[in-house]
Amino acid sequence: MIEVLVVDDDFRVAEINAAYVARVPGFHVGAKAHNAAQAMAVLERGGIDLVLLDHFLPDETGLSLVRRIRQRGHLTDVIMVTASRDIATVQAAMCYGALQYLVKPFTFPGLRVKLEAYAQLRRTLDDAEEAGQDQVDRIFGTLRTAATSAPLPKGHSAPTAELIRRVLSDAARPLSAHEVAARSGLSRSTAQRYLKRLEESGRLRLTLKYGETGRPEHRYTWAVAG
Repeated sequence: MIEVLVVDDDFRVAEINAAYVARVPGFHVGAKAHNAAQAMAVLERGGIDLVLLDHFLPDETGLSLVRRIRQRGHLTDVIMVTASRDIATVQAAMCYGALQYLVKPFTFPGLRVKLEAYAQLRRTLDDAEEAGQDQVDRIFGTLRTAATSAPLPKGHSAPTAELIRRVLSDAARPLSAHEVAARSGLSRSTAQRYLKRLEESGRLRLTLKYGETGRPEHRYTWAVAG
């Protein structure tokens, strides 16, 4: 179970975010804090894997808190959850080691896709003893893909969508659902379901290949850079 600390100065928002976290399998809200001092006290006690951290806190900015967390040797992962949209803050969050940056307001699916990608990252790291270049690319790509992807509906998983992305991105030409299924190891029905959803979200380009008889065959190309 991934233990999460939710930090937000607004008590109502903290409760909403905590409720969102509790709905994602594998995650548990270990504590809530409403200022930097409370958050640091929780981290000093240990047992927290991930911090959902607001930037605008009454006693200190979230970025300043992240910096202090690192200075004290805490390796707890951080996802910034804030209304701050300026590029300087985003860049600083990256420099201080925040894994993700989620802009308020957001919906439950928006947070869920970030958490699912984070859980996938932890599984990838736990399974790896030594990383070659392919493994390193996969580790870094897990969160990068989540940052640009639209939330998936219930019953769809980010890792499966990422698998289909890799298959299409590596292909030298548009692929049919049958070809995607064969290359990914998925069933054809599963591949078709994901391809439809990804095409509706604008992440795939759909083209039609016409034969001499019968209906045209759908062909798919990945349309999102990265």
